Amino acid sequence: MSQAPTQEKPLAEKVALVTGASRGIGLAVAKSLAAMGAKIALCARDPQRLAAAAADLERGGTSVVAVPADVSRTAEIAPLVEKTEQSLGPIEILVNNAGIGVFGPIQDASEANWDAVLDTNLKSVFLLSRAVAPGMISRRTGHIVNIASLAGKNAFAGGGIYCASKWGLLGLTECMAEDLRPFGIRVSAICPGSVATDFSPHSMKDPKKMLQPEDVAHAVFMILTQAPQSFISEVLLRPTEKP
Repeated sequence: MSQAPTQEKPLAEKVALVTGASRGIGLAVAKSLAAMGAKIALCARDPQRLAAAAADLERGGTSVVAVPADVSRTAEIAPLVEKTEQSLGPIEILVNNAGIGVFGPIQDASEANWDAVLDTNLKSVFLLSRAVAPGMISRRTGHIVNIASLAGKNAFAGGGIYCASKWGLLGLTECMAEDLRPFGIRVSAICPGSVATDFSPHSMKDPKKMLQPEDVAHAVFMILTQAPQSFISEVLLRPTEKP
């Protein structure tokens, strides 16, 4: 029996696809959406981590499917969407979280570094959003949330490639929002500062003062539960204290 949305389960029966979902921010987002009643498709490149994350959600009673995929590869996008929709139903929420970082002076960077970061952080968002958009357009509803970064607004030494990817992601997000809003689809970006995950080393920062993955998940919750006549286009997320 299908479950109607309630105040406690505002996303009941909605299908959410989360990329980079086997750990860190992606896993925290998936758990938050599951707590709100959503059915969850988890996507990441590591099958073992992904299976463990899926098992954790299933123990809590969540309908979940785990799909190992590299979302920077065009050939893996259609099978990811198809398996999700066959298993759970039409994708109503897409959280583009998959990301990597390569840091160092631009003069020392390689073309391979550039391709890896831009393909994962930017191209994947284009590919996957383009794949789910037609279904959302036909239903005239949907949410796309892109996990960007304050690095998309603030330059720093050694961040050239990463900052370029996130600057580009914010531009893409704004254009997608304009393209899709006539169809009732809301596109948003969340720009966190440094988050206490194993994504990149933070040896000079106090992890207890840093943002936690759950802080980003809360921002996703806020966006998805916004009143239907409006949408939050961008969230800048910083820790209360500087770490």
